[in-house]
Amino acid sequence: MAIRNIRVMGDEILTKKCKPVKEMTEKTKELVQDMLETMYEADGVGLAAPQIGILKRIAVIDVTEERNHPIVLVNPEIVKAEGEQRGSEGCLSVPEKVGIVVRPNKVKVKAYDIDMKPVTIKGEELLARALVHEIEHLDGILYVDRVEGRLYDVEEFEDEE
Repeated sequence: MAIRNIRVMGDEILTKKCKPVKEMTEKTKELVQDMLETMYEADGVGLAAPQIGILKRIAVIDVTEERNHPIVLVNPEIVKAEGEQRGSEGCLSVPEKVGIVVRPNKVKVKAYDIDMKPVTIKGEELLARALVHEIEHLDGILYVDRVEGRLYDVEEFEDEE
């Protein structure tokens, strides 16, 4: 396992649509482990494969305080979205910035796990926000494309709250 370099806004790969994973190989399992390690090291709640330069439909998420409940999503798809939440959002690929984004408050996602077994994940609030954010990465969409108003420097935003 290894910590991977996180690509930042301006890198063209972040604007590309990812390809579905057809089978889970040992190399792909290693990629997932590297993604988890990279996400935890960077203190993020989610990471999508294009953020480390890989155009595969894979994302990892862990919104728990303990950082011990990773969710692995292979070929994820949002099948239901309800409600609305408006809140601050950041991204490991847009360091030191934050913006206000409207997202669904509840989502239902169908995907495959690391063993290519079908899973359904239901998320509310932060988990719903993270699911949508990471799945949009797989379609080449950054949260900055959804920001209301402007991006703030993290310190500047914290001062305004």
